[in-house]
Amino acid sequence: MSKSFGAMSVVQLSVLIQGGAADPVEVAEAVFDSIANYADKAVFTTLSESRGMEEARASSRRLQEGRSLGLLDGIPIAWKDLFDIEGLPTTAGSVVLAKDMPAKQDAAVVALLRQAGMVAVGRTNMSEFAFSGLGINPHYGTPVNPHGTDLRRIPGGSSSGAGVAVAAGLVPVAMGTDTGGSVRIPAAFNGIVGYKATRGRHAMAGVYPLAKSLDSLGPLCRSVRDAVWIDAAMRGLTAPDVVGLPLQGLELIVPENIVFDGAEAGVVAAFEAALGRLQKAGAKVARTVIPAFNEIFDLVTRYGPLVTAEAFALHRERLAGPDADSMDHRVVMRTRLGSKTTLPDYLAILEARSRLIADVERLVGDRLLAFPTVAHVAPPIGPLEQDDELFFATNNKTLRNTALGNFLDWCGVSIPCGTGDAGMPVGLLLSATAHRDEALLGIALAAEAVIRDDFA
Repeated sequence: MSKSFGAMSVVQLSVLIQGGAADPVEVAEAVFDSIANYADKAVFTTLSESRGMEEARASSRRLQEGRSLGLLDGIPIAWKDLFDIEGLPTTAGSVVLAKDMPAKQDAAVVALLRQAGMVAVGRTNMSEFAFSGLGINPHYGTPVNPHGTDLRRIPGGSSSGAGVAVAAGLVPVAMGTDTGGSVRIPAAFNGIVGYKATRGRHAMAGVYPLAKSLDSLGPLCRSVRDAVWIDAAMRGLTAPDVVGLPLQGLELIVPENIVFDGAEAGVVAAFEAALGRLQKAGAKVARTVIPAFNEIFDLVTRYGPLVTAEAFALHRERLAGPDADSMDHRVVMRTRLGSKTTLPDYLAILEARSRLIADVERLVGDRLLAFPTVAHVAPPIGPLEQDDELFFATNNKTLRNTALGNFLDWCGVSIPCGTGDAGMPVGLLLSATAHRDEALLGIALAAEAVIRDDFA
C-alpha cells in the first residue's frame, strides 16, 4: 500500500482522507517509506520527516474532530530546493549555499499550503541555481527519468526531482518554479501535468530567484484538477474557483514557425494525434506564423538572453570568488555570458519585450496556443554529462519552446499526449496570454481527457 498513496492524484487521495478511508499519519508514513525504499537517491536533497509527521498528526486530529481545513488537509507535498523551509538552509541545488544560515521562516507559498493542511515531505533535487532545462546536477546526483527502460534518461529541469518524485509515485504533487520551462519541461519528459502560472500570480517571497523578470511558480502533479486545487490554495483561497469550460468552439492557434524546428517525428505524431482529437471534440485550429517568435531569437542573438543577464547580475560576486570553483562548470560558463549584456542592451531587451508582449496579445486575443512542450523526448544522461557542447546545444533546444512563453509572460499547462521515441512521454503545451490563468485552467480541465493518453 505504501506506493499507492504517492501514486494517487491529489483528488483521489483527498477523497480517501476526507472520507475517513485513509488517515494522514498512515499516508505520511507510507510516503516516507516509499521514498526510503526507492532506489534513486538523487530525487530528494532533504527529507523533513519530523516536520512532516508532526503536520500529519495535526491533520489527523483535525479530521477526527470534524475540523478539516479543506480538500488539501493531510495531502503530502514535496518542495523544490529553492523554497525556504523554516530551519533548513535553502541550497538551490548548490553546495555553495549549504553553509548558509537556515531559513527563519517558510516561503510565503509554503506557509499558505501549510495553512491548507498540506504535509511537507522534503526538498526535491534540481539543476544548480535552476539554470538548466536538463536536470543534471553533479553535486547531488541526477534523478533518473522513471519512464526510461532502455537507457538512463534525463528528468528535465530545473525542477528535476519534482518531476521524478511525482512520476515515480513517491508523492502526489511537488512544487516547482519556471523561468524558462522548469515546470513544463520535467512534466512533459516524465508524463505528468505541469502548470506554470502567470508571473506574479503567486507570492515569490522566500523563493531563491534566477531571473526576477521571468520567474514564476507552479505544481507538477497527476491531473489538471490537482493543479487547480493547489493553485487556489497558493492564492489563499479555501476552495477552487476555476470551472471547466466547453471545448465546442474553442479556438486554438498552432504556430508554424520555430516550435516545430528539428522536432522528432514521434513528438509531432503524438501532438498531431492529440490535436485531431481536440478538433473532433469541437475545437477550431488555426495555423499561423507568430512573428514575435523570430524577433525574440533575433534579440537573443543581438543582446544575449534576458535570463542570462539577470542571472549574472545575481551571481556576479560569487562568480568572481572561490565559490565558482565549487559550482557546476556548465552553470558558471553559461552565467558568465551575461557579463556581455550591457545596461543599454538590457534596457533595449526590456523595451522590445514590452512591445512584443503587446503585439502577441493583439494577435492571440482570447484564443489559446498549442504546440509540443518540448520538440524531443528525454535524451540519455551519459552523453550530456561527457560532452559540454552537446549539453549546451540540447539545453537550448529543450528550453526553446517553453522559454517563448516566459519571455511573453504567458501562463501554460503541459499535458501528456502520447509517446515518442523509445516509448518516452510527449507533452502538449496549452498557453494563454498573461493573467488568463482561469480561462487556461478551465479549458485544460475539459481538454485533458481528450489530450492525454495512459499517463494518468
